[in-house]
Amino acid sequence: MTISATDVGWGDIYKELGARPIVNAIGSVTMLGGSSPPAEVREAMERANDAYIPLMELQDKAGAAIAAMTGVPAAYITAGAGSALTLASAAVMAGTDDQRIQQLPDTTGMKNEILIQTRQRYWYDRCLELAGARLVEFGDPERTTTDQLDAAIGPKTAAVHYFAVEQSPDPDALSLEATIEVAKSHGVPVLVDAAGQIYPLDNIGKYVRMGADFQCVAAKYIGAPHSTGYALGTKKMISTLALQSFAAYEGRQVRGIGRPQKVDRQEMVGAVVAIKRWLTMNHEDRLADAERMSGAIIERLQGILGVTVTPLDNVVGHLAFGLRLEFDQDITGMTASDVVAQLKKGDPPVFTRKLAGEDYISIHVFGMRDGEEKLVGDRIAALFG
Repeated sequence: MTISATDVGWGDIYKELGARPIVNAIGSVTMLGGSSPPAEVREAMERANDAYIPLMELQDKAGAAIAAMTGVPAAYITAGAGSALTLASAAVMAGTDDQRIQQLPDTTGMKNEILIQTRQRYWYDRCLELAGARLVEFGDPERTTTDQLDAAIGPKTAAVHYFAVEQSPDPDALSLEATIEVAKSHGVPVLVDAAGQIYPLDNIGKYVRMGADFQCVAAKYIGAPHSTGYALGTKKMISTLALQSFAAYEGRQVRGIGRPQKVDRQEMVGAVVAIKRWLTMNHEDRLADAERMSGAIIERLQGILGVTVTPLDNVVGHLAFGLRLEFDQDITGMTASDVVAQLKKGDPPVFTRKLAGEDYISIHVFGMRDGEEKLVGDRIAALFG
């Protein structure tokens, strides 16, 4: 059964706490709760609730199942893609040495530099630093070359990091292929943040198959619990990463930095079922639904004086279709920021977002239930009379 903001009882569990449920017109974002696992994932989690199991064993078995499904040597379930990055950085610095594992985030005596392209600095690279690593930039703001990476690798280099963005690849960044070639010539591992690269399906595990040692995936994008992620990689990398985790902290009695990053046994099972579902579901239907819902919003906003509506036709990655809204303040009397603020004041609040440096709003239907796209379109249109 589909429940939307137009139904009686919607969000009551939050209202009982004095909190206001909202309509999510942004997409799968952490600040709004990430994801809504489908029925089969929730049912699997409920079944997992009936019995206990040693979590190191469950991690091994769940990881083996995910690795087999994604065509990589090994996999591990983490507390989101950000947790996977933190554990991976710990792994390349401390390795399998228990004393070093317990020494982190103090990296004295360890290789502790992770190289990252100047052109690829991004909001979530912070996760690489939490275990004590130091990010070192290479390349120019305008362009990155293989010679620059080659020159940047030194005695303190623990890994080279790469940010994968299939939706809009940067032609002036050093490619992953070239990154792997140079790094491997120095015996340095390559880490890839591919959190949102979940479609086409080949992207899940693609970068490991290309030769990277590790890639992370945000499991929330494929219907797994919000607080789960996948670390995919070589057997050496994943087995070392596992030593840093919360399960190993208790199961091995070695105090690694991953202790706060717990994953429930129920969530682990949900993450396995979610990726199996994602790899076997009908994505043509999924994309058709996203296009239909996006079109319903566009239809309600076309023709409004001073409002420019641009359909988004991207289907790669985690946000399919959607639309972009721009506002002529001289005509509408409102900026994009004004629209965001006004939509939040309604009942129910509709959450949209204008990112820093942008003068438009992007709308996505990932977090909407059937029928909510009409509510969103009507609410925005009503702002302009």
